[in-house]
Amino acid sequence: MGRVSDAKEKLLAVAFDLIHESSYGTVSVDTICKRAQVNKGSFYYFFKSKADLVVAAYEENWRLKESNYERIFSNLNPPLKRLELWCEYIRETQKQREKKYGHVCGCPYASVGGELATQDKKVRASAQNLVTRHVKYLVGTIGDAMLGGDAAAGDAQVKAELVHAFVIGLLLRAKIYNDLKILRHLDEGVFALVGAKLQ
Repeated sequence: MGRVSDAKEKLLAVAFDLIHESSYGTVSVDTICKRAQVNKGSFYYFFKSKADLVVAAYEENWRLKESNYERIFSNLNPPLKRLELWCEYIRETQKQREKKYGHVCGCPYASVGGELATQDKKVRASAQNLVTRHVKYLVGTIGDAMLGGDAAAGDAQVKAELVHAFVIGLLLRAKIYNDLKILRHLDEGVFALVGAKLQ
């Protein structure tokens, strides 16, 4: 049973690596199996399709980083500090991925979700769900900032969605230009949209 479990873990790890290295459209089941050193039969034992593997890889990636989000967005941190820590986390994560893959990766959820928006309902729904999870953390933080008088009054949900969209856009721009220096304006843009003063 250990070998079966190991095969699934290898497939998940390789799927996310390949998504970062190229684009979803260029990643075939054959490529994934070859890279993971797993036969095709094992692939289809765990996943009905490439889309199912991507959805599972998304969930695994979220599981691995959720503790970081819980730490960053903890109520023990003042609201604006949470936003600062989040921006630092994004930059550091992108820096680590650039070092690993040799180029700026951007957001895999947005990249694949955007690529398959009209092609695969499973992947689109999964990407939407992950966006909703991210936004939920921002809604609570921005709401707390407004209650404490640290941010301009407004609709926390709307502000959170705008902040998230801005961050995704900036990550896409950094990916297109293959330049992490673009993320130096991350905090400035987030705080401007929230209506708060940068610390």
